[in-house]
Amino acid sequence: MIELTIPGRGDLSLEHLVMDVNGTLAVDGILMDGVARRIANLRDRLTVHLLTADTHGGQAAIDHLLNLQAVRIQRGDEAGQKAAYVRQLGAEHVAAIGQGANDASMLAAAALGICVMSIEGLAVEALNSSDLLMPDILSALDLFDRPLRLIASLRK
Repeated sequence: MIELTIPGRGDLSLEHLVMDVNGTLAVDGILMDGVARRIANLRDRLTVHLLTADTHGGQAAIDHLLNLQAVRIQRGDEAGQKAAYVRQLGAEHVAAIGQGANDASMLAAAALGICVMSIEGLAVEALNSSDLLMPDILSALDLFDRPLRLIASLRK
């Protein structure tokens, strides 16, 4: 668990990290360098969840590399399914990371929504639904190792 008090915003008590896969953690279905190590380092504090429609068909390999089992999202209303998953976990205890239009509702529902820039793009809808924009997934994951960065960025 990661607990923070953010001046002007209140308390954050994070138990879950929910992430989109393609475009966020992977490019063209291949896990980005450095992601596996950073996720492994967070697992003592956060329960990590991956949500994917497995667009590129490489999710089994990604699951193996991360020692996780991603939740497969059915095609059609992907945004609604992702947001419902966050709410089912207890949105007040969830940090979410994504970059696509179908991540926007998930990012808005989570206690902390982080949008990342990606070579696959960044949907304006996702950006507008987020609390914070990070330049890439590695920087976003590093926030949870150095949570005072969240206070510095989100304080009012």
